Amino acid sequence: MEPRLSDNLGGVFVFIILLSTGSSENDMDLDFCGTWRHERGALSLNVSLSTGCSEISISAGQSSLSIDGQITAQCRRSEVIPLEQLGLDSEEESPFCLYWEPLLDQLKLQVGGKNLTLCWPTSLQGSCCTHLSHGANTPEARYGIINGTVKKDLIKPYIMTAYKFNGCSIDCKALCDQEKQGSTQVSIESSAGGNMEHPCARSSEMDMKEDFRGYNITAPATKGVPAESSTTVHLPRALKQAAKKSSKVVCTFFQNNSLFQEGHKGVRILDDVVEITVENEVIANLSEPIRIGFHHDVIPKLHSRKCVSWDTRKDPLQVNWLDDGCETQQKGAKHTECLCNHLTYFSVLVQMEPRPVRHLLALSAITSLGCAVSVFSCVALIIYLCRKRRSKEQSIPIHLGLAVSLGLLNLLFFFTGVLANVGGEGVCVWVGAGLHYTLLSSFTWMGVEVFHTFWLVYMVFSPSPKPYVWNLVGFALPAVPIIILAAVGDIYGVREVLPSDDVSNPYLMCWMKNTHKALLAHYFTNMTVLAILVSSGIVMLFLVYREIRTRDEWRQNRVAFLSIWGLSCLFGTSWGLTFLDFGPLSDVVLFLSCIINSFQGFFLMLRFYMLDWMRKQAGGSALGSTSTGSTRQHMLQAQEKS
Repeated sequence: MEPRLSDNLGGVFVFIILLSTGSSENDMDLDFCGTWRHERGALSLNVSLSTGCSEISISAGQSSLSIDGQITAQCRRSEVIPLEQLGLDSEEESPFCLYWEPLLDQLKLQVGGKNLTLCWPTSLQGSCCTHLSHGANTPEARYGIINGTVKKDLIKPYIMTAYKFNGCSIDCKALCDQEKQGSTQVSIESSAGGNMEHPCARSSEMDMKEDFRGYNITAPATKGVPAESSTTVHLPRALKQAAKKSSKVVCTFFQNNSLFQEGHKGVRILDDVVEITVENEVIANLSEPIRIGFHHDVIPKLHSRKCVSWDTRKDPLQVNWLDDGCETQQKGAKHTECLCNHLTYFSVLVQMEPRPVRHLLALSAITSLGCAVSVFSCVALIIYLCRKRRSKEQSIPIHLGLAVSLGLLNLLFFFTGVLANVGGEGVCVWVGAGLHYTLLSSFTWMGVEVFHTFWLVYMVFSPSPKPYVWNLVGFALPAVPIIILAAVGDIYGVREVLPSDDVSNPYLMCWMKNTHKALLAHYFTNMTVLAILVSSGIVMLFLVYREIRTRDEWRQNRVAFLSIWGLSCLFGTSWGLTFLDFGPLSDVVLFLSCIINSFQGFFLMLRFYMLDWMRKQAGGSALGSTSTGSTRQHMLQAQEKS
């Protein structure tokens, strides 16, 4: 009995394996992943696709990855695509995945962290190529595909030069009708992993006749979705006037298609996507916009939303949703209307992880007031220093340079919101670059103050550099990174700052854009310079304190306070609060940083006027001495006094 029982169990075990293998190797859609082993250097993607339903081949060599075959209903593509932008040239192995969705005639490749759309999603076709089964593999080689998998089931652990999958043609409309009735589940493998239910895309056609006055199209009803919650499209009269070759308009409604999603974290495209096309026509710059009404779940006020479009002509490979040519009108928490002047794919982009600024109105008011006061204070300080310039004090030109750069910084920052709203992108490119230059110039002059103080304290017997040297460092050096960034392009422009109470009404300013390149520029210029400035300023404050704490004047509390407070203004250490903007004290730090840094010009003027007043009170003795003698004590007195 035991051998027979063992044989029966063995038969059951083999039967289970066959069932599981059959289900993974004969799927409606395709999810093929592997690791491409190649040489370092220039790599390319070879695409050769044609209509039909026979097979698809994924092959790889030492410098190219190839995808060719006949599985698409209407997608034809034959080209060689360089992969330099993906940064694969420095690696020897690159993971990739290929996704095929037959019901949408969509083919997508994920490689190097980028999603490349090889065949764009379309409306449901009469027949589509599905039930792909794994065909014969090609022999092993040194370069090729290692660890090829289908839906995470390993096919071969070896390096194979190619994998082939055979398909068969089925009636996709019948399959969708079965899904609509609930008898069949149609699923799509998302790029993030996992299946999701997918009602097939539906199209509505409309023939614009001579007396066309506009027309409303509603998405076909979906099971479980009320008719009043369906997506609606209003085609304006201007569309008929813009269409010259054809009068046939096709609106295709997609739902729950994860392959439309961007690769960026923190944002998500709504489940509903609409494609509007006129046969063999490129329609843009309509005099009257197309109105698309999206009904969706409640979107909290903390999450911003905007209407976006994906122009497949401008971005033939990557899904890149842009808000160009579209206006967003929020009709409520569950309804968004898009007004767009062109035809392509449309949806609503939702910011899932917003980082709005709390108390933005109060912070803006404080900043505006502080910048206005600082501008007038810097002008008064410049006049004061120019009158004292006839003296032989070495630090006057340095103080003057700091006052000029800080005054220009506050002036530009005061008007940046007005210029962004009035001038738009064209003006903000120049204003943003100017604001960045004055910020770096102010940081540089603060660094010069730190270095000059060190020179006075520790290089007593060495002559200080000439004023023109400081001017070159303070005014010319910061212009170098600005020129480089301007040459790179797409760095400066309009920047949106989202308030926490209403993210739909952002504050506009001229600054660096919210792009990857601009973020890198911010960290490599602003944050790096600021870290060096704050750290060196704190060190210099400690060294100065150690030198002057034994002076008789130091015993006077007001002198001690004014010495450290005044030098901290010169050395820019207050900007160090920028690095403390986190945790439960974030709001307190933000307000404190806003007040201190926006009023910095006023504090500098106050320091110099207080020192001048104290010198007059002392009658020119001790504290008020203007001596720049050779002793360290006198140099410290001169630095404190000036």
